[in-house]
Amino acid sequence: MADRRRPAPRSKQKPKPRPKVDVPRLAAWEVLKAVRVDDAYTNLVLLSVLAEHGLAGRDAAFVTELVSGTIRRQATYDAVLAACVDRSLAKVEAKVLDALRLGTHQLLSMRVPAHAAISTTVDLVRSKVGPGAAGFANAVLRKVTAHDLDAWVDRVAPDRGTDPTGHAAIAASHPRWVVDELRRAVGPDELDALLAADNEPPRVTLVARPGRATREELPGEPTPWSPYGVVLESGDPGAVPAVAEGRAGVQDEGSQLVAEAAAAAPLEGRDEQWLDLCAGPGGKSALLAALAAGRGARLVAGERQQHRARLVARNLRGADGVAGVLTADGTRPPFREGTFDRVLVDAPCTGLGALRRRPEARWRRRPQDLADLVELQRALVGSALGLVRPGGVVLYATCSPVLAETAEVVEAVLGSRGDVRLEDAGGLLPHVPDCAGPVAGTLQLWPHRHGTDAMFLALLRRG
Repeated sequence: MADRRRPAPRSKQKPKPRPKVDVPRLAAWEVLKAVRVDDAYTNLVLLSVLAEHGLAGRDAAFVTELVSGTIRRQATYDAVLAACVDRSLAKVEAKVLDALRLGTHQLLSMRVPAHAAISTTVDLVRSKVGPGAAGFANAVLRKVTAHDLDAWVDRVAPDRGTDPTGHAAIAASHPRWVVDELRRAVGPDELDALLAADNEPPRVTLVARPGRATREELPGEPTPWSPYGVVLESGDPGAVPAVAEGRAGVQDEGSQLVAEAAAAAPLEGRDEQWLDLCAGPGGKSALLAALAAGRGARLVAGERQQHRARLVARNLRGADGVAGVLTADGTRPPFREGTFDRVLVDAPCTGLGALRRRPEARWRRRPQDLADLVELQRALVGSALGLVRPGGVVLYATCSPVLAETAEVVEAVLGSRGDVRLEDAGGLLPHVPDCAGPVAGTLQLWPHRHGTDAMFLALLRRG
């Protein structure tokens, strides 16, 4: 006989709903994780994460500030969190620490109500880690609200009088060795202003490529020093028609001035063949090619890394004045000696002059990186001097004010070659004030003085 017993009734208890997570904060957390785990570049992974979550406008701006500000101020926030946690931060799960840093930035440096900063961070931790970690995050962030940023710095930073470097490292969130190098470069009187400028969000600056676009057709206020730039106050640069069409681009004003200086150096005789020896990703090449085309010259762009060479080619697409883009090692270039009239060497460097735009760089660079980079910089300048004709010029530029990468490279090159002289670069940018470099005749731009990256320029002429 068939068993007619009824099945046991199902439990009427509904499953607990998954916590709702604020999408912009989730996106910011994902960017921090990629920067930490994959050594990703903030600006690149940020674009892909924003697109993945369909974030634009105010949400995209919020995520950008949340991510970049958190990474810039990491040393400050870690010192605050260490004072609020009952264990070493090294024992806090990395995913939780990422969220705590995001929450601390909102509480101490953004106009986010405390209840919103805490609740959304707790929801994020509960979703990604679990309820226990969420309770921990809630308790820690409530402790963070006990003081404002200035009061926390007074509590957690070393005494300025007895340990000025240690104080600056926490108060301005720079590694100690970077603080020391920047003090050597700018001097003690301007150090605080420079460190503060490194922590300011950079302005989005556009460049009109001469002969292809005019500054007047770009939205925004004209840049103070570059005749080709405007500052975009808001909106997506890619939505600007001239940018979308490649006739204009996004480029820091300091980089625009480097290209302007490279093209402005006086020459006697032939001025037809130009070279950008370290061209990737191609912003300076695009401006140089436009300037070259206007004078009947042609530019060759060389880049050692193939994927960066592709970026150069993309930036130069449709431009006049381009003789070619080559994937080539700048220390062993495939050109005959004396081929070029002008050479730009925008050398690989620590990038400590662009900490506003590359927030992760300050935490990735190490003092030991300097030796390898300086050796490469000297080799590239030596190679460029071989490629330029007698009477031709080489403009050496770095996005760093560190003396080992600026003055000491120039002095080493001049000391090793009797056929090279240092020209006064001041005449290349006469409209830019207060930019004397560490060696007479060189130039140094500064974030706190000029609102640009800290670009160094030295003009060398082959005899």
